[in-house]
Amino acid sequence: MPTTKLVALVIGASRGIGRQVAIDLARNGYAVVVAAKTTSDAAKRVPFPPDPNSSQSTINTVEREILEAGGTASARQVDVRDVENINRLVQETVRLYGRLDVLIYNSGAIWWSSLADTPVKRFQLMQRVNPEGLYASIQAALPFLKEKGSQGRIVVVSPPIYSRFFRGKTAYAMGKVGMSVLTKGLAMDFVREDRKTMAITSIWPAVAIESAATEESTTNDPSTRQDLRKPTIFSDAILAMLKSPAQSVNGQLFLDEDFLRDAAGVTDFSKYSVVAGSKPRRIMPAKFPVLEVAEQDDEGKRVDSTKIREKRGAKL
Repeated sequence: MPTTKLVALVIGASRGIGRQVAIDLARNGYAVVVAAKTTSDAAKRVPFPPDPNSSQSTINTVEREILEAGGTASARQVDVRDVENINRLVQETVRLYGRLDVLIYNSGAIWWSSLADTPVKRFQLMQRVNPEGLYASIQAALPFLKEKGSQGRIVVVSPPIYSRFFRGKTAYAMGKVGMSVLTKGLAMDFVREDRKTMAITSIWPAVAIESAATEESTTNDPSTRQDLRKPTIFSDAILAMLKSPAQSVNGQLFLDEDFLRDAAGVTDFSKYSVVAGSKPRRIMPAKFPVLEVAEQDDEGKRVDSTKIREKRGAKL
C-alpha cells in the first residue's frame, strides 16, 4: 500500500546494529523494510523481544518490535549473494510502499585472519556479501532513489581508508575498503549528474559496538564489556546524516562519534556506554589521510565503456 511516509530499506537488519537502525528509523517516522537472510515465526517467540545480539533475533522479530511500538515495517528475506533476489527485494519494497527514499546496507561477512589463514572460499564469501552485495543493492535501488520526491540517500557500513585497517585481516579489508571506494565513486557520479539532493555516505564505529560480532569476546572476557558502546550511537549518527544537507555528507567516510560531535553538536557520549560510567577505548585513529589530490578534477579525456560498446553494437 503506498505511503506518505519516507521509506527505508535496511539490508542486514536482523540483529545488532542493523536491528537498532531499523527500529530507530521507524521511531522517527520511516516505513521500514527489514531485510536479511534469517527468518522465524515471531508470533511464537517467547520471551519477547529476544536478545538482539542472538540468533533468536530475526527480521520477523524486528518487524514485530516495530509494529508493536506503533511503527510501520515489513520483513522481507533476502540473500545478498543472489542478484535476482536483491532485485526482487527492491521491487517488493516499492510495490509495498510506492516509493524508496533510503537504502542502508549493513550486511556483512567477517573473517579476521592473515591471508595465509583465510581460505579462498571464505575470501569469496566475504566479497560476495560485502562489496558485491552492496553493488547489486545500489544498482537495483538507484532508479527509485533518483525519482522525483525521493530523499535519495544511501548509507553504507564501511570504514575510512587508512593503512592500519589492513593489518591481520587483509581479505576482509579488501572487501570493506572496496565498499568505501564505491561510496567515493558514486558520490562523484552524483556531483557530475548535478543531483544535489542525493548522497551516499559511509559510517564506521569509532569505538567497538555491542553486537553479535563482539559477543564472543565479551563471553570469554566479561571485562571487555567496558570497552563497548550501545548500537544506538550508530542509529543516532545515521539519523543525523539523513537530516543533514546532501552535499555535506555525500562521499564522506564518517565515524559515528566524530560525526555526532562535529555535525550534531554531541559532547557527552556517556549514555552510549554499555557499562555505566566506563570510558570505552577508541579503536580508530584520531585523524585519517586525505584522499584528494591537487589535480582532483583534471582527469583528461573521459572514457565511457558503455558508449564505446554501444558504438560497436555490442551488448553490455
